[in-house]
Amino acid sequence: MRPEDPADEGRTLLQAAYAIQARAHAPYSGFRVGAALLDEQGRLHVGVNVENASYGLTLCAERVAVFNAIAAGARRIRALGVVGHSGRPLPPCGACRQVLAELADPDCSIWLDGGTAGPQRHTLSALLPLAFQAAELMDPSSLP
Repeated sequence: MRPEDPADEGRTLLQAAYAIQARAHAPYSGFRVGAALLDEQGRLHVGVNVENASYGLTLCAERVAVFNAIAAGARRIRALGVVGHSGRPLPPCGACRQVLAELADPDCSIWLDGGTAGPQRHTLSALLPLAFQAAELMDPSSLP
């Protein structure tokens, strides 16, 4: 899937995220989130948030979508769409942004539902300007 218009890509991802959102496991907060991403081959992968009574074990929809993509053989993320029911754009949390930084280029499109204003496009680098990268771990001179 390679839409001609980037906004079409955003709408497609947000529609897929809304379609999967109802499957979220959110018995504690009731806050259901859906995410959909396109991998480097244009394949669609989805995820929902999965809550746990031990809140620290809860997984966000974005990371579930990423992990589903990896399990299906994807190696890079081209674009991501995220929806919630808050009535406003719902950006990925910091942990999800860091996971995305490992698997997506800085200009990866992050699409959020802007309500009546339509899809909002942000780049990963705008949402996480100083991402910690794997190269930091591989450069011994960066160690104290």
